[in-house]
Amino acid sequence: MRVTLVAVGKIKEKFFADAVGEYTKRLSKYCKLEILQVADEKAPEKAGEEQKRQIKEREGQRILAQIKDGAYVIALAIEGEMPDSEGLAEKIERLGIAGKSQVVFVIGGSLGLSEAVLRRANEALSFSRMTFPHQLMRVILLEQIYRSYRIIAGEPYHK
Repeated sequence: MRVTLVAVGKIKEKFFADAVGEYTKRLSKYCKLEILQVADEKAPEKAGEEQKRQIKEREGQRILAQIKDGAYVIALAIEGEMPDSEGLAEKIERLGIAGKSQVVFVIGGSLGLSEAVLRRANEALSFSRMTFPHQLMRVILLEQIYRSYRIIAGEPYHK
């Protein structure tokens, strides 16, 4: 299975980049991983609702341009389903069994995802009702995908 992560913005801190690199290396045993970054929009601190919507739309257009037809899309959104690690592993395994060759996880920018991206998504996934830095969310997501593949393979995963 090919797993693609589409994320808004660049990784700036070295420790986040190192963690992403580590999980990329670990995941190479289980799947083909592709990480795509799209440019973020600078949001003024006192942006109005219409300006925020436009920013999310522009970022959303960039995200959607990276998603191929036929891909199964899972958007990270605070209102999404909150499975445990075993539940995420079951979901990934079921998608593979169903013949989905590409699963795309989408992490939006600081304002979230556009309505168009949420409509394109097959489902929404949430890790918490709390807000996390988007760079950290990449690391958390990659760790959970790695943990999922370890669970699927029947390997120890709780270290």
